[in-house]
Amino acid sequence: MGPPTTADGSNLIGRNLPVDGARVAADLAELAKLTEPDRPWTRRSFTPMFLKGRDWLARRMREAGLEPTIDAGGNLVGRRVGRKPGLGTLMIGSHSDTVPDGGLYDGTAGVIAGIEVARALVDAGIELDHDLEIVDFLAEEVSVFGVSCIGSRAMAGLLPDAWLQREAENRSLRNAMIDVGAKPNVLSARTDIRACLELHIEQGPVLENACEPVGIVTSIAGITRIALHVTGRLDHAGTTPMDLRDDALVTAAALVLDINAEARRRANEEPGHFTATVGEFAISPGAANVVPGSADLLIDARASEPAAMPSFLDWLRSRIQHRAITMQVISQNAPSPCDPAVCNELEQATLRLGVKSRRMVSGAGHDTAWISRIAPAAMIFVPCKGGRSHCPEESADPEDISVGAAVLFQTLLALDAQPADK
Repeated sequence: MGPPTTADGSNLIGRNLPVDGARVAADLAELAKLTEPDRPWTRRSFTPMFLKGRDWLARRMREAGLEPTIDAGGNLVGRRVGRKPGLGTLMIGSHSDTVPDGGLYDGTAGVIAGIEVARALVDAGIELDHDLEIVDFLAEEVSVFGVSCIGSRAMAGLLPDAWLQREAENRSLRNAMIDVGAKPNVLSARTDIRACLELHIEQGPVLENACEPVGIVTSIAGITRIALHVTGRLDHAGTTPMDLRDDALVTAAALVLDINAEARRRANEEPGHFTATVGEFAISPGAANVVPGSADLLIDARASEPAAMPSFLDWLRSRIQHRAITMQVISQNAPSPCDPAVCNELEQATLRLGVKSRRMVSGAGHDTAWISRIAPAAMIFVPCKGGRSHCPEESADPEDISVGAAVLFQTLLALDAQPADK
């Protein structure tokens, strides 16, 4: 992956960006040192290492002229009061918690970029009319409690009460949130957010392959998870003739292939983004000399178009009709469109900087999906090497992240200058 370029193909490195790329690189390197010793790069939410990372981020926030606090949902919020009270809050946020072994840039890049934007405002002597908040959302990744985006759901007033009772490692989610400074008994939706921005590595290969430094995310795909249970018949593997078997694994394997083929067809022939993956698969009894009597599958299906998922579910029901297969929709989240006006401001910022960009859909979930329920929100992607993410090989160029931070900086100024009634 080469250095980021302008729209005319020239190199952006060394140009006068409004942010300091050296600070971004240094911060990413320093935060990366705060990892579980034998598992780089790992800072799971609610762990002592996660709290060490937050302490480090809070110090950086103070140095950037922000006042860090923990809000009711357990989010680390660095706040700077604007010149005109009552206009609302302009927010930049992402997350510092990680998946196991894969947290070098996923989420972290966005938090560091937000802090750098705050520092760049100080460097330029700019005071915003609006209040500014840089946010490290709590537990964006799936936590030990089996749920994700805890902080952003809480900020949006959409954290299910039942989740607070979930238990893991001898404590409830409620108590784990209290342990990191949250107040889960007083959660409510924010009403003051004028706009929210998020920078994130793409977690895919599109930008790198296209040699484009910025992706403007127009929508975050909805995620549906579907459990299938296939019932066959247990029999002796050596004595039961092949044409007299009801092998649950054979039925399930054919179903996996059909799901894959249908997902490919929809991705290639229908508008928007669509994927379907059988990510969990188990057979019973799992003995070499027994014909499998049952199989369980868990499907992860994602779509950016609202009508796509109901259509896929109808197809799946028709595919298993009249067969010994049961289906249960475990969870279903609708797609989250990013705010068109904020997307336009992001695009205008890339034009002012002379940076190439493209509009694209996010197939991964992000905190922005939940904040978009209560406020205008949008996000940008920056390239990651090989499109790799959620693995130790995850990597991104600090220069690309700096260019993304410059886009956030320009967009923030444009949003701050808009009339209050816009």
